[in-house]
Amino acid sequence: MTNYNIDNIDRKILSFLVNNARMPFLEIARECGVSGAAIHQRVKKLEAAGVITGSRLLVKPEALGLNVCAFINVTLSEDNKYPEVISAIKHIPEVVECHFVTGRCALLLKVYCFDNNHLMNIILNTIQRIPYVQTTDTILSLEESFERQVWVKDMKNPGFVSSL
Repeated sequence: MTNYNIDNIDRKILSFLVNNARMPFLEIARECGVSGAAIHQRVKKLEAAGVITGSRLLVKPEALGLNVCAFINVTLSEDNKYPEVISAIKHIPEVVECHFVTGRCALLLKVYCFDNNHLMNIILNTIQRIPYVQTTDTILSLEESFERQVWVKDMKNPGFVSSL
């Protein structure tokens, strides 16, 4: 593992890109007081070190008619079978996040569905039919109060350990 030390200019760059991944490098350069080429080089280094893993366009689920957001705790009959279960869950497009977690359950899923009937179908006819899934416990989100990326500014740990 390599250690990549993030300096104040890197933090500024990350802060701007987290807030707006489409912000032009020249605009970031002006804000940071360096050249556009320097920003381009730094972003490439941050990508190579695994600090930046990409950029993406975010779509509001409601705009697509996905009006139900649920979090599903999944308990497994055999915890060591989680890779097989995760492999099956990857094929369910309604599941947008899957976390292997500590606690009473093994997996925490974030799911978007059109309505409660759609959610019920996903739980009963898809997730609960996956081998080694023992039980599910579902929590409905009534409202997403906010969503954000990782907080970059003024972080106390200046280093980033890359797996490269």
